Amino acid sequence: MMRPLLLMLAASPLLCADPAPAELRTEPAQPVTPVEPRTLPAPDQPVAPAEPAVKELDADRLQIGEVIFNRKTREIRFPAAVNMAGGELLEFALVHTNGKVHESLLVTDVSATHVNLAFKLLRYPASSEFYAIVEKDGTMSNAFPKVADDVKVAARIKIGLEWQEAGKTRTASLNDWISHGSTGEQMPAADPWVYGGSGIHEGKFVADVTGDYIAIFLSSAALINFSGKDNNSDEVWLPFPKRVPPEGTKVTVTITPHQKPAAEK
Repeated sequence: MMRPLLLMLAASPLLCADPAPAELRTEPAQPVTPVEPRTLPAPDQPVAPAEPAVKELDADRLQIGEVIFNRKTREIRFPAAVNMAGGELLEFALVHTNGKVHESLLVTDVSATHVNLAFKLLRYPASSEFYAIVEKDGTMSNAFPKVADDVKVAARIKIGLEWQEAGKTRTASLNDWISHGSTGEQMPAADPWVYGGSGIHEGKFVADVTGDYIAIFLSSAALINFSGKDNNSDEVWLPFPKRVPPEGTKVTVTITPHQKPAAEK
């Protein structure tokens, strides 16, 4: 059952390792006088990273690192924590702990590569509609790629949160925890998030380098961007007062396909 998944992982551009260092390559034996044994590289010499292992938990659930995903429901789950519960302006809903923590509602230590692989293995298409086109001089333009409607629809996701409070499991939508600074209202529940997949630059996965995971204010480096109104402003969104638990509260981020309201279907 795991063979197709392992084949997909082996084919992933995120997992293409560099050739083994010359010091580790073996050479055919030669009919000559023996020479001194070759020395192995020092322990701190960099070597090609190992491919992440996929663990099968049960008939439907698999795990990569700390990311658990369900091939039947297409749900993705991973741990995070509350980073801001007060009135600070938000540009991100989630970043890595080594990222832009001063602008983010949540933080996580989970690998962006692992989250992205879960998306790929669950066959979520990436929509680049919010990644500004780069000009020839390297600057960002005000233009965005055209994306097919079916890709846009399939790339839209719902993000939920689970946490423990008074011995009970609580749940909320990520939108429930974010408020509009001008109106005081919560981020509209009907506005989905969009999986864009970040990108590769100089052989490195950009979201892992920048730590941009879920962006409210559009980020071309982020795995996921907000699709709703005012996603081009960094002076609008705030943690929703009294809804967000105290800083440091552990949460589980859940990602599922976006389901349109019945009236829109």
